[in-house]
Amino acid sequence: MQVEIINTGSELMLGRVLNTHQQWLCRRLADHGYPVSRQVAVPDTGPAIRDAVAEGLVRSDLVITTGGLGPTSDDITRDLVASMLGRPLHEDAEALANIQRFFTARNRAMPQRVAIQAQVPAGTTVLQNEHGTAPGLALQVAPGQFRDSTSLLIMLPGPPRELRPMFDRQALPLICERLPVADAFHCVTLKTCGIGESMVEERLAPSLPPLLERGLEIGYCARTGEVDVRLTAIGDSGVDLIREGEALVRAALGDHIFGTGDDSLEAVVLQLARERNATLSVAESCTGGYLANRITNVPGASAVLWGGWIVYDNAAKERQLGVDPATLAEHGAVSEHCARELAEGALARSGTTHSLAVTGIAGPSGGTPEKPVGTVFIALASVAKPTLLRRQLNPFDRETFKYVTSQQALEMLRCRLLTGK
Repeated sequence: MQVEIINTGSELMLGRVLNTHQQWLCRRLADHGYPVSRQVAVPDTGPAIRDAVAEGLVRSDLVITTGGLGPTSDDITRDLVASMLGRPLHEDAEALANIQRFFTARNRAMPQRVAIQAQVPAGTTVLQNEHGTAPGLALQVAPGQFRDSTSLLIMLPGPPRELRPMFDRQALPLICERLPVADAFHCVTLKTCGIGESMVEERLAPSLPPLLERGLEIGYCARTGEVDVRLTAIGDSGVDLIREGEALVRAALGDHIFGTGDDSLEAVVLQLARERNATLSVAESCTGGYLANRITNVPGASAVLWGGWIVYDNAAKERQLGVDPATLAEHGAVSEHCARELAEGALARSGTTHSLAVTGIAGPSGGTPEKPVGTVFIALASVAKPTLLRRQLNPFDRETFKYVTSQQALEMLRCRLLTGK
């Protein structure tokens, strides 16, 4: 089966907006047995959109477009497609009522121009927008118009907060109904941290070949601070193949595996902490609150996270967490001595069971031969346990530096929660 995604929007071509649809839709489709064959992005111009959609309908069983369904002058996808397919537009009463409800619920007057979004091509299945005003549109394209067999064309609005729930709740069930996959597709992703991609593959290489010969496929995806191991198989035997493969991967990688699927490290750490009635405080210098931000992105974080300190300046380290001025004078703020005092000071002041502290040189300046840019010291203080200290080198841009450092800190806490050491 051929699947194609067409992302429309001049802002994408100018680099002003990140195309998150590319990853998200491909993942959702692949997980349900519809791997994407081709993906393109085009500007908001008539010829570009028209050519991309026409070529997609010639090649593919399923074509999905994103964007171009709104009320402004550059939202032209709906009109172009209707013209291409020879389907006159008409006002959909339910779509118009949904738009009116959107503005009424917000106590706002509805601009007249917005009503144009209720215009839909004849023969369209309308996908109502639960989080915005532009409905999605699904059209069956008959054989002979572009190819010998039927194609399914689905048009989705551009904003991710509107597209994602619409796709999951309405578009995906429609795709599964009208384009059922011939063979069941099975996929499991195991997420690891604290180990590099080449080492992951080296550990797995001796044990997996017999399963690969039987049809199991394995893929690796290295991302910042993590490596995913993806196991896929097709057909009735796929479940057993993946079960056997997962057992081998877990045996080879052990506690480096922190989760599966869409698990995040911060969510896994918080779940472990809740199960152990553990609480956490943080003391952040170089990450400037990034560690706490990741933790508080997880629902229910308040059951674990007590709070923390952003102690960027040395004076803040001294006054807020009791770092000894002599420590700063002799060893510097970026040192294991300072990290230890930050973590232990936070633990004593918060009354939590664990405290994480980070201090480092984010760059691009400030490094020395002894402590180059990217040097980080991470400390984990815990009640009735020795304080753990790690020195890391994260020579990245500032944003990546903060993410990797927070990843390393969370991994330290995960390991302590798991092992008690």
